[in-house]
Amino acid sequence: MNINEVKELIKLIDSTSLDYVKLENASLKLEVSRNNNTVEKTQNTVVREDKKETACKEITVEKEEIRDNNENNTENDNNLYIISAPLMGTFYGSPNPDSENFVKIGDVIEEGQTLCILEAMKLMNEINSEVNGEIVEILVKNEELVEYNQPLFKIKPM
Repeated sequence: MNINEVKELIKLIDSTSLDYVKLENASLKLEVSRNNNTVEKTQNTVVREDKKETACKEITVEKEEIRDNNENNTENDNNLYIISAPLMGTFYGSPNPDSENFVKIGDVIEEGQTLCILEAMKLMNEINSEVNGEIVEILVKNEELVEYNQPLFKIKPM
């Protein structure tokens, strides 16, 4: 993929309503995000041989590492800890439809306790608490599709 193709791809993504896109192949990793996150850019040099010429071309590719404005889920202005989705998927508040939810508003939780499950590509990913505290708000509904980095829970740390 040449730099013009990358630019064209970014323009195409920009014309959609997608908030986050990640593409990766053997020689290129591209992440595009619309949210208000700061982006740290590092440059990687990819050398590939042009099949029409015997010389090698050097292409510079920018790699974006997204850092949340809240410094990876630190306390916000209301002294609440926000647990965000580490991946895009379907939110499940319980291990199966017949069970009670992992947590509800007012529950006191411990670090490492399972809060929900995010299903992505038929894989069930448990999302665990990163702090001890009390559940103040659950920001998504059961079986709702969540985006990468979307806030899921507000926790009052203890």
